[in-house]
Amino acid sequence: MPAPRTSDAAPAATTGDVLVLVPVKAFAVAKERLADVLDPDERARLARELAAGVLRAAAPHAVAVVCDDEDVAAWARSLGASVSWQPGAGLNRAIGAAYVDAGAAGRRRVVVVHGDLAFPAPLSEFVTRSAGGPDDVVLVADRRRDGTNVLSVPTGHELRFRYGAGSFDAHRAEADGLGLSVRIHDDDHLAWDVDVPGDLTPPPELGPWPSSVPPRSAGA
Repeated sequence: MPAPRTSDAAPAATTGDVLVLVPVKAFAVAKERLADVLDPDERARLARELAAGVLRAAAPHAVAVVCDDEDVAAWARSLGASVSWQPGAGLNRAIGAAYVDAGAAGRRRVVVVHGDLAFPAPLSEFVTRSAGGPDDVVLVADRRRDGTNVLSVPTGHELRFRYGAGSFDAHRAEADGLGLSVRIHDDDHLAWDVDVPGDLTPPPELGPWPSSVPPRSAGA
């Protein structure tokens, strides 16, 4: 029998109708695809700093970190986020459970955000502007038009989260299949996540590199 799920996400009555969900894996095992250019300590520090930037950029909206690692949970609470504790669920099931919990707590909308966005400054405004009607879904793709960096969805639907390869098209098809209205939001900043070595060389127009871990162009 699976372990019971618990969550300490703040109730809607005190933090509004929208909840930002940020899934964060254990920092010690994060960013393994950067192993050719960053050592384990650098990868862990990069993952932590990027995730902290996402949490700060989401303010003043309520944020819950979706995780199954005690260190990540303690880190999230230290930054003022609540925790949706999802042990052993895997990414899609964990987000799905947190989504259901948010609806049960009275949230009318959930915004799922990758924790590795390098330039998340537009996030708060996006969360505000994407809070449309009960049938409106808004997606932000990564710059390869493959992944889903940000997904704003109303609660109360039988929505299956489809993170992984091709998630942008999969999420759009999922929303279409439920009869929801889908809007694509293009944003160069929100589109820049960090997964592979090439992601460590952003164009200068996006702004200064946000981490103490040097970008590839300077540190590789």
